[in-house]
Amino acid sequence: MTTILQGFREQILQAKEQRTALQIRGGGSKSWYGQEPVGNVVDTRLYRGIIAYEPTELVLTACSGTPLSEIEAVLAEQNQMLAFEPPHFGVGATLGGMLASGLSGPRRPYVGAVRDFVLGATLMDGKGEILEFGGQVMKNVAGYDVSRLLAGAMGSLGLVLNISIKVLPRPFAETTLVFALSEADAIKKMNLWAGQALPISGSCWHVGRLMLRLSGAEAAVRSARQVLGGEEMHDAAAYWTALREQTQDFFSQDEEHGLWRLSVPSTTVALPLTGKSLIEWGGAQRWLFSDETPEVIRAAASAAGGHASLFRGGNKSIGVFTPLPAPLLHIHQRLKDAFDPAGIFNPGRLYKDF
Repeated sequence: MTTILQGFREQILQAKEQRTALQIRGGGSKSWYGQEPVGNVVDTRLYRGIIAYEPTELVLTACSGTPLSEIEAVLAEQNQMLAFEPPHFGVGATLGGMLASGLSGPRRPYVGAVRDFVLGATLMDGKGEILEFGGQVMKNVAGYDVSRLLAGAMGSLGLVLNISIKVLPRPFAETTLVFALSEADAIKKMNLWAGQALPISGSCWHVGRLMLRLSGAEAAVRSARQVLGGEEMHDAAAYWTALREQTQDFFSQDEEHGLWRLSVPSTTVALPLTGKSLIEWGGAQRWLFSDETPEVIRAAASAAGGHASLFRGGNKSIGVFTPLPAPLLHIHQRLKDAFDPAGIFNPGRLYKDF
């Protein structure tokens, strides 16, 4: 491992001296996400392995290049899981890519996002120095909770080396109910049920059907099943995996216009946009294929109190992520300058001038 770290450091120092870009990449399963990656590749797959795992403490620490599948297999042996259900989007997905992308699956609104489970991280910055943040407990005394700040940073702050993450036990029981509902009625129902003591762990509406997943103690799931009604789905695990990995037919409909990801308040009514949509996260996450202009789509999301990102495909020259207000962009830039003063790590991956 020492040799690998020294190799990383030499690569960083050379890039710093020559002012050349570095593209931090693990399995490359999410290389399409964000703006186009540029620069010489720093392959994190060389740095892999589980460093520490204590099932009774619900904490796992591993190297950034460790495959997600390997981590999930180890957790499954102890009947535990990464509760936020990170998508892989390919067989080579790594722990570092999970953190860098900051993406979570169907269970996210009910248990938390990636950043909520990150306890600590080790980072190699733009000077080749190794910095440690957080630890293996739910506490961080620094001004910025940097380990969580790395979630969704797309590798723009430095090369993540090690990650400590909280894990959770798998639920004792799980079932998925199906309801025939219009989009408007589904949104109302999801928000109504969210305010009740129901063990909901996933929700998805598409073309007149609302799928609701219940997880928890057998008695709690059984009771909720009786209260809610609906039809029970067979092979539900495969359905939620396909939703998480976006292998359902919906997600491959229109690469020309691209797949939009809209984040809005869960109570937002159906948006005035043409196209085909799928709703997750109790109404808060909405996927859209539309021939509307990016300006119209983003204006509709903003009017609802949210924002829109061009998640996959389409014309990335418009900017994948919604532009930040000047004050917030200034904060981001100061953080970037502090960790990566030469601007060598994944430049432009989040925003063109970042």
